[in-house]
Amino acid sequence: MARNTTNVCKLCRREGVKLYLKGQRCSTEKCGVNRRDYPPGQHTRPKKGTDYGTQMREKQKVKRIYGVLERQFQHYFAMAQRQKGNTGENLLVLMERRLDNVVLNLGLAFSRFDARQMVAHGHVYVNGSRIDIPGYLVRAGDEIQVKGTDKIKKKAVDATEMNKGNPVPAWLEAFPTEIKGRVIQLPKREDVSDTINEQLIIELCSK
Repeated sequence: MARNTTNVCKLCRREGVKLYLKGQRCSTEKCGVNRRDYPPGQHTRPKKGTDYGTQMREKQKVKRIYGVLERQFQHYFAMAQRQKGNTGENLLVLMERRLDNVVLNLGLAFSRFDARQMVAHGHVYVNGSRIDIPGYLVRAGDEIQVKGTDKIKKKAVDATEMNKGNPVPAWLEAFPTEIKGRVIQLPKREDVSDTINEQLIIELCSK
């Protein structure tokens, strides 16, 4: 089912930040945020913000960046709380470890939506085993590869060609010619490229 690209751009403009939901287009001048750096709609006026509103917007931004629903988000937050260390950093690291996010960062997909669809349709294998769960959490040493029909492989090759100018995160290693990659180590907080204030999320979810 095709996505409404106009609504996607409006979502980014409303949040006031690029969510990179349309893949490579978000890095060009065609990006809706670049062309219209103001909220969508007529007669928009700046609203007086509240602490709760700021915290909620930050939480919603993270959910939209990684494409997770509220129930999934709460699951990750509970996992982050159980782990040692800073809960906010743990939360973002868990999000980064999602298989669809890894496929995107390896440059094997055109966009996050495309990466999720590839995983859900069973075209992504981890250590030789087919995984169709976008939220699957990768581990250090995992090998991720796209398999399937020639059409699927060509799509992945085209994506790697389009993304060859984009840097691969330090915790991942890509092998474009083999349309696969490897998890060198688990990601750290500094590996999260998006501007996120996780402390605001913790303050909201801890109430």
